[in-house]
Amino acid sequence: MNLLQHYFPELTPQQLKLFKQLETEFRATNEAINLVSRPDMENFTERHLLHSLSVAKVIQFPKGSAVLDVGTGGGLPGLPLAILFPEVHFHLVDSIGKKIRAVQFMAAALGLNNVTAEQTRAEQLRTKYDYVVSRAVARLATFHPWVAHRFKPQGAAGSGLYYLKGGDLTEEIAESGLKATVTDLSDFFSEEFYETKKVVFVPAK
Repeated sequence: MNLLQHYFPELTPQQLKLFKQLETEFRATNEAINLVSRPDMENFTERHLLHSLSVAKVIQFPKGSAVLDVGTGGGLPGLPLAILFPEVHFHLVDSIGKKIRAVQFMAAALGLNNVTAEQTRAEQLRTKYDYVVSRAVARLATFHPWVAHRFKPQGAAGSGLYYLKGGDLTEEIAESGLKATVTDLSDFFSEEFYETKKVVFVPAK
């Protein structure tokens, strides 16, 4: 059984097909612009797809909600989450143009109509969202101010930042002064890669 099916048994045949296609597109793109390292590419499902989807073990985005993915790089975690939640809109941003063009190309190739991608920085955006997701772009104290004002005043349930991080975060969370809830991904996934991986949730103000 495929790793994704093992942890997300509710995935449809169409979703599984899209994840496979995403990996194919990602591999081809990675050859050209190096989105992730080669060892990571060899473990793409475990280290990238599953890691991106781990957010769904902490929050189920409601239908019609809007999610901002900051510093998306090659479209992670935004593209896998967009496949998992087809009725949620995802806006993926990164400051590097060639990465965003790659993301736009992959989203179009997969027919993901619920994805938009833009070359910009989070702090330059004016739109408001229900949720923000990101994979270890910067320390929490640095990152949170970029997105603190990006939330809708009356956001959906569980509105806030879902930040994928690794290691001991005690000091980093203390430094940020934020009220954060940490979920250990080792509670859900048995692979060694997840022993130190976490989702940090900071509620919208």
